[in-house]
Amino acid sequence: MTFSSPGFLFGFMPIVFLLYFFLPARSRNAFLVLASFAFYFVDAGLVSVVLLGSVVVNAVIGNALHRMPADGRARALLTVGVVANLVPLIYYKYWNFMQRAVLDAGTALNMPGSSTFSDIVLPAGISFFTFQGISYIVDIYRRDAPPAPTLVDFGMYHTLFPQLIAGPIVRYAELVNRIEHRPIRLEDVHAGLLRFCLGLAKKIVIADNVGVVADRMFGLPSDQLGMAAAWIGLLAYTLQILFDFSGYSDMAIGMGRMLGFKFPENFNQPYRSQSITEFWRRWHMTLSRWFRDYLYIPLGGNRAGPVRTYVNLLVVFILCGLWHGAAYTFLLWGLFHGLLLVVERLASNRFGQAPHGFGGWLMTLLLVMVGWVLFRSPSASVAGNYLAAMLGLSAGQTPAVAWAVLTSDKLLFLAIGSVAVLVPEDWRLTVWRLTDRSFAAPIVSLGALALFCYSAALIAANGFNPFIYFRF
Repeated sequence: MTFSSPGFLFGFMPIVFLLYFFLPARSRNAFLVLASFAFYFVDAGLVSVVLLGSVVVNAVIGNALHRMPADGRARALLTVGVVANLVPLIYYKYWNFMQRAVLDAGTALNMPGSSTFSDIVLPAGISFFTFQGISYIVDIYRRDAPPAPTLVDFGMYHTLFPQLIAGPIVRYAELVNRIEHRPIRLEDVHAGLLRFCLGLAKKIVIADNVGVVADRMFGLPSDQLGMAAAWIGLLAYTLQILFDFSGYSDMAIGMGRMLGFKFPENFNQPYRSQSITEFWRRWHMTLSRWFRDYLYIPLGGNRAGPVRTYVNLLVVFILCGLWHGAAYTFLLWGLFHGLLLVVERLASNRFGQAPHGFGGWLMTLLLVMVGWVLFRSPSASVAGNYLAAMLGLSAGQTPAVAWAVLTSDKLLFLAIGSVAVLVPEDWRLTVWRLTDRSFAAPIVSLGALALFCYSAALIAANGFNPFIYFRF
């Protein structure tokens, strides 16, 4: 069930929130567990047992770790817990990919083999709730957070439907004070609704419309992809993935606030970054922090000399790429960003140079867009053909039927999206502060209602597309 589907917007969401608001406080966690499993079961069906197993295993291991001193036995149990979280992820998401990689390696070495690929259904959101489960038991082991008081309380946190499928990756320590006691406040409900409506509009009005352009251009055969079409398609996808994913995050953060939680922010105008390092501090921030705190720093971070730092960066970003998908293109995308970070760190350490200003911004944006070609393409060869077209190295001629996708409304949304991602942060903060002013509240509320109605009208007319990050 996707947040932008009519069933969710006009069925699940209003029913769940109305019941939640009228239930006594002591019953709300149990209700959220049931509602979240119902939300998940609609699409996952019997595969929901994977999520149920994750709840039970992490709750039991977390309680056991809390009772143990931080000695060898605790470290061994933590290792068991991390492995128990990773095994389902590896099987469901990477098993077929690993077999295919072995076959490809054998073919490259003139040792062809054979393998039977299983028909494995990927549980929605498994990458997200796996990382959340690992962070829970690691934080308890480190004494950064106590375990949840009851299995129901942990189950509520681990399955909370607003952030279950595509984040933000919320650590238990960030919600621990809201697990048992969280009053319902009208100002939180109002602010949450505003954020939800904004996120829905970002997804339906901007992302889905520019996504039509991206799909058309990326779907062209290489002999029909001209240089201009390639750049327009890439601009469209660059906007689509930001508005799609940040729109989902806004909706999740808004619903969380309506329920009494404060989820961490996930985006902070990433396309205004003046370096790749800054980009990863602004893009998918909860994932970046997870890799930093639970992989990069335990590997040694930047404490063991520059060479070890560079190796750690490459390892982290190769795994970051594979976290997004079991395909060579995602591996290359992660390696590409890892190499860019190594180059930036090397230039800073050796020459005291760091990208900045307009030149740094332009270079960063272009490099991020090149990376999106790898991220969006179904194969490395398709990505190579697309990059060649961008550089004018192919003789492709884009037919008129492909250009027909650039209707006046699509051009308008491309323009709006392009301007919106570059709005100075001070302006954006000023707009948000206005939402707290009594004289502006009715205007802002009416604006949010108008966005919701327009989005609903577009859903009725055009249908809805799943969020891009739902497949991760």
